[in-house]
Amino acid sequence: MTRYWLEHAWLRDGVVNAVLVEERDGRFAEVVPNVRIAPPDAIVLRGLVLPGLANAHSHAFHRALRRRTHGDGGTFWTWRERMYAIAGRLTPDSYRQLATAVYAEMAAAGISCVGEFHYLHHQPDGQPYAEPNAMGLALVEAAAAAGIRVTLLDTCYLAGGLNSEGHLALDGPQIRFGDGTATAWQTRVERMAPGGATPLDGHARLGAAIHSVRAIPRDQLPVVAAAAGRNALPLHVHLSEQPAENEATIGHYGHTPTELLASADALGPHTTAVHAIHLSERDIDLLGSSRTAICACPITESDLADGIGPFPALQRAGSPLCLGSDQHVEIDLLGEARRLEQHERLASGRRGTFAPDDLLRFATEAGHHALGWADAGRIEPGARADLAAIDLASVRTAGAEPAQIVMCAAAADVTDVIIDGRPVVRDRQHRLGDPGRLLAEAIGAL
Repeated sequence: MTRYWLEHAWLRDGVVNAVLVEERDGRFAEVVPNVRIAPPDAIVLRGLVLPGLANAHSHAFHRALRRRTHGDGGTFWTWRERMYAIAGRLTPDSYRQLATAVYAEMAAAGISCVGEFHYLHHQPDGQPYAEPNAMGLALVEAAAAAGIRVTLLDTCYLAGGLNSEGHLALDGPQIRFGDGTATAWQTRVERMAPGGATPLDGHARLGAAIHSVRAIPRDQLPVVAAAAGRNALPLHVHLSEQPAENEATIGHYGHTPTELLASADALGPHTTAVHAIHLSERDIDLLGSSRTAICACPITESDLADGIGPFPALQRAGSPLCLGSDQHVEIDLLGEARRLEQHERLASGRRGTFAPDDLLRFATEAGHHALGWADAGRIEPGARADLAAIDLASVRTAGAEPAQIVMCAAAADVTDVIIDGRPVVRDRQHRLGDPGRLLAEAIGAL
């Protein structure tokens, strides 16, 4: 049993001062507000303490591209070629090293759980490793080393693209992404399910993903959706990130990507659509009425010139919102939350579409729910004991009201992080050392 005294804490009713929490076996046992003097046996956390943040969409290997793709401008599609080049170089060992560093950077930013959208499955020539899930298990091991939880969103990726003529064959680095059929993907993935040959450890959960309707032919979509439902796995999918995806899907199928997913029974409260930028009114209604969650990644979406999504309309229609750092231009969930509101201000000419409490909820409870950890993201009895302390006296936060801290705080303001009751970051020091050094070593090796 460990007790923590929180100078300020964000609870269900907002910011509360002087909160004493008791942790037992990795969960909050008691949460007592207005304890004016810290007990002598309590660990004191200064500043504003949040529940651990949840990063609902990550591609760990994209971190190697940070600020290396801007010299010649280009588009999303030219950026993608640089991404494929990195994808072709990784091995289970180098991926474990890189992902450990990336997840340590996340933990230092207050993130307690990550959804890893994973499609680097096989050897560069497309042949399986001796352990068919060697790359996915490397990610699980990396998360354990960095001290965070992970939902491994194992991704079905069968085609190299889509145009009006149909789906293209996998080519070049894409070859290692593919399992041939959705049934073969399912067979490989179920090795990691409970009772399989290589079940995941307790800090990790299995999820499923449809890369996109560009990458999976229509007749294969129901197989992935049914496998996710049968195994009670969260299902994630890239959706309408670029207009070209919509144009190709309508050109070939006569339906939008959202309509195609709906026809495959791939939408619903256990599904999260990532990006969802270029949507029709019917798309919004299909997503909202099915209670499909939406993961916005506004920093990546601005970096790749994706556009500004109709997130307020999606929320009004019934879709919960959460956040991800995607290609890791920055790993800063508070910044992602703030950018969501700022983008809407630019689009609408109004301030305050999303209140600070809304933004914090997207970055905490909603993200955990989308990743299958419904018992996390809240500071209350019975929830997982995740805490992230934010400095209220930095150059960014000094003078701010604690209740509005999401509008100014950054990852650099996170001082202490507790995950499942275990200290992972203390006084801005990750338990593995400096994440910057780890990242430099891992990226330098590539």
